[in-house]
Formats: sequence, structure tokens, C-alpha cells
Amino acid sequence: QVQLVESGGGLVQPGGSLRLSCAASGSIFRVYTMGWYRQAPGNQREMVAAITSGGLENYADAVKGRFTISRDNAKNTVYLQMNSLKPDDTAVYYCNAEVMRTSRGGVYDYWGQGTQVTVSP
Repeated sequence: QVQLVESGGGLVQPGGSLRLSCAASGSIFRVYTMGWYRQAPGNQREMVAAITSGGLENYADAVKGRFTISRDNAKNTVYLQMNSLKPDDTAVYYCNAEVMRTSRGGVYDYWGQGTQVTVSP
């Protein structure tokens, strides 16, 4: 089994910063793309940022220039540095990872449990 454990959410004022972390553990042969998604009440889940195992980054237009994704391949951990936060960034943030569990297995998507980020005065 594979587990993704997130940390770092919380309450922050507009203009503030937060750093999210997500560590993948368990039966892992290789981790490919890792990313962050978010879902606000009444909205669909949307991609925020993603990073390949080679370090290529992709961002949603709404967060470009404010959020930075990074990863530590040795630790199977992905980070999301969020700066200049806005009330519209309020959502539950989910970590995602594409994982190959064995050298002969397929690649499957795994999700974390989600962490709440609230941006409010």
C-alpha cells in the first residue's frame, strides 16, 4: 500500500504565506509526477501545481508567480510554498502522486487526505 501524508495547512491572513508538505511512503518502486490540487466548497477539484520527477513544473494561471512547487526525490516528498495568499485560495488542498509500486507493475494515482487552507482577515 501507498500512503500520502500532508501537513502545513492552517489559517493565514491575506498576503501571508504557508508551506505545505506531502510525503509518500509504503510499497514504492518509483514516484513520477507529484502535484497539488484544491477544492473549495461548491467547486470541482482543480490542479494547482505539478512537478515531474525530472523537475519540470506546471502551475494553474491563478497561482503563477505566487506559489512554488518543489520536491525531494530521495524522500518522495513534495512541497508547495504559497506566498501572497488571497481569500480565493481558501480550499482543501490535496496531494497527488503517480506511483509505480513494483518494477513490473503499472503506474497508479494516489491521494492524500487533504489539508485545509483558510485565508481570512
